[in-house]
Amino acid sequence: MNKIEKGVILAIDQGTTGSKALLLDSNLVVLAEASREFPQHFPEPGQVEHDLDEIYQSVRESTMAALEAAGIEASTIAAVGITNQRETTAIWQADDGRPIHRAIVWQDRRTAEMCRELKEAGHEELFRKKTGLVLDPYFSGTKIAWLLDKVEGARALAEAGELRFGTIDTYLCWLLSGAEAHVTDISNASRTLLMDLDSGKWDEELLGILGIPSTLLPEIRDNDSVFARTSGLDFLPDGIPVGALIGDQQSALFGQTCFETGEAKCTYGTGGFLMLNTGESIIRSDSGLLSTAAWRTGGETTYALEGSAFIAGAIVQWLRDGLGLIKDSSEIEGLARSVEDSGGVVFVPALAGLGAPHWDPQARGMIAGLTRGSTAAHIGRAALEGVAFQMNDILTAMRKDLQEDETSSKDSIRELKVDGGASNNDLLMQFQADLLGCDAVRPAITSTTALGAALQAGLTVGIFNSLQQIRETWREDRRFSPEMDASKVNENTARWEAAVRQARTG
Repeated sequence: MNKIEKGVILAIDQGTTGSKALLLDSNLVVLAEASREFPQHFPEPGQVEHDLDEIYQSVRESTMAALEAAGIEASTIAAVGITNQRETTAIWQADDGRPIHRAIVWQDRRTAEMCRELKEAGHEELFRKKTGLVLDPYFSGTKIAWLLDKVEGARALAEAGELRFGTIDTYLCWLLSGAEAHVTDISNASRTLLMDLDSGKWDEELLGILGIPSTLLPEIRDNDSVFARTSGLDFLPDGIPVGALIGDQQSALFGQTCFETGEAKCTYGTGGFLMLNTGESIIRSDSGLLSTAAWRTGGETTYALEGSAFIAGAIVQWLRDGLGLIKDSSEIEGLARSVEDSGGVVFVPALAGLGAPHWDPQARGMIAGLTRGSTAAHIGRAALEGVAFQMNDILTAMRKDLQEDETSSKDSIRELKVDGGASNNDLLMQFQADLLGCDAVRPAITSTTALGAALQAGLTVGIFNSLQQIRETWREDRRFSPEMDASKVNENTARWEAAVRQARTG
């Protein structure tokens, strides 16, 4: 084992398809990282579930693998930071921790009808005003209501105070603490449809509309809190402070050192997530975007504007597993580069409906513009371009909101920091810069979601001194500047917009 002073931070990045453990030392050097995938469960079309024990085992195994790869003992870990897939919803029994049902994943669309009924009842504006969100199956609130209504005996147990709800950060913290801590942070709480964005507290009126007992909910704490201490685990010693809980996209914003108002990042993971730091201001979007909490430290909340595309990197998995166009995800860039352009093929990756700024759960994925000359390479390239087009739609909406908001800087988005697995695809990043009309900047460490949780935990326990110290360590890997002629961008965008209209109308 390597000898190292106790100053190592363990970041647990619990994502949609797998869990990653990253070990960071006090000099902000990544010592090791390891990942473990876990199964996806699809009970019916439009439904996506996760087995909570499979998630926990993936966290346990990835942590042990990272420690082995780094050659260090678990006793050197000074703090744990947890970042997570945000809206995925778990409910378990308070006495023994047994889940009442598999977790319902953020991609799941089973509550679309419930959301429609809430809109028809006139509740949409209230939810939007209080939470900064839209009434969509994406968020946790209607998932909780579904579980209470559909799982036999669940509502009675909840009303008796015998059940606990949590997003995955809460569930993992519960397990790591030996069932002592039932807590969350403001970034995850702001994605539930249950938290008032101005106060940072659970809202009784919204709970009443959805029929959710407040006893079900975790305590909301600041991000610079010690949320819990490890206890009773077979892979970590007792007493390690959990110094950060933070939703994955907010964690990536933090890991990209987007600490100032107007700084933005885009994460290309299973989905695509573009987020802009709006500082102390809550920008209420009129363009289909979400107002959300980024983090709260020292009692002060930093807010963000966000747009999410449900399918980004997942489209490459679908090309591999669904169509068999490639055998390994790494082959997609080579396939796409084998043709000069998409040959007029447009791929709208609405395999789980369309997210921001359209919010159309009924939209369906489609491939348009096929001819006898179209090949697998054209489809592969169009799929990558479809990811970039979605993010361009979001940034266009974001720029519109900024123009209309009197408190914002009108030219604040001058560059976009990019991260996540698909950001390593140079072809995709160049096309993204071409569409956006601004630089796309990739960092030296693209695991910024895990990095953000590690940095926050390090700040909480005093391993790092300041945001400035962290910012000085951030390093750029590559900058992609716009190269495409404006007329060509407009031609491509017009073709995309026509295809989206078709995807939405069928």
